[in-house]
Amino acid sequence: MAASEVAVPMAKPHAKYEQLIARARQAPASSTIVVHPCDETSLRGPVEAAEAGIITPVFVGPAAKIAAVAKQHNIDIGKYEIVDVEHSEVAAARGVEMIRAGKGELLMKGSLHTDELMRAITSSATGLRTARRISHVFIMDVPSHADTLIVTDAAINIAPDLDVKRDIVQNAIDLFQQIGEGAPRVAILSAVETVTTKIPSTIDAAALCKMADRGQITGGILDGPLAFDNAIDPDAARIKGIKSEVAGRAQILVVPNLEAGNMLAKNLIFLSHADAAGLVLGARVPIILTSRADSVRTRLASCAIASLSADARRRSTALPAA
Repeated sequence: MAASEVAVPMAKPHAKYEQLIARARQAPASSTIVVHPCDETSLRGPVEAAEAGIITPVFVGPAAKIAAVAKQHNIDIGKYEIVDVEHSEVAAARGVEMIRAGKGELLMKGSLHTDELMRAITSSATGLRTARRISHVFIMDVPSHADTLIVTDAAINIAPDLDVKRDIVQNAIDLFQQIGEGAPRVAILSAVETVTTKIPSTIDAAALCKMADRGQITGGILDGPLAFDNAIDPDAARIKGIKSEVAGRAQILVVPNLEAGNMLAKNLIFLSHADAAGLVLGARVPIILTSRADSVRTRLASCAIASLSADARRRSTALPAA
């Protein structure tokens, strides 16, 4: 290593998640409807979260199959309620019905396909919609980065317009505050940091910042458009001459579309070894939307973050139902 080069120390892996999990343990356990937990990871995750005192799960799915998975992988589910339904589609519908009936504060995806669960959630007649647009957040623990990062939306809204982006931003800000992190610094990302008609996302970014100025978005500090480098790296922001409370220090990264968000999140996961907990926001309750490839640790962190949100919602007014 040259004398002028300085090694950047890596943060302790998973340290930010550990802090969130520790905080969630101090709150009352959240009643959680777990839909179709029919493989090892989707069953072990909520059981470990329950053993940590974070959630109280109710499993909805084929009882015989859930019991077989538990026996095969030595998971003790004897103390937990199982609502027996015959297959994943019915499990999704029953889970949503139970939330509507007030039998759970959180909804958690098991081993069924995301689209199957989201169809039940977004049903106009029997789903969990509110006046707010539903959106997804990745809460990312990047070992080399000081702050927890929220990336949104990388899973639900494909090409959001300005009104949808407003809800995406507000959902993320609300979550950030609910998990006890204070008022977030929000970067509205694009390819450049100047407004140009050639890149429509820069115009949306400028409009979102003005909406925050006028009280249409509350609780966070917004700046944009910002390119990714000058959103998270102080030196990049300084070199570009960008002076703001957000540039170089962003905590929420709002992407222009799903493709950009998906690529950004997966780059952080696979190149920076980040953990990525996933939640769906804007519904009647927080929804723990994990991937079948997620580790048990990531599922535990997702439960912790959702439980902190549920605890905050207990003490405040819930979103108005549509």
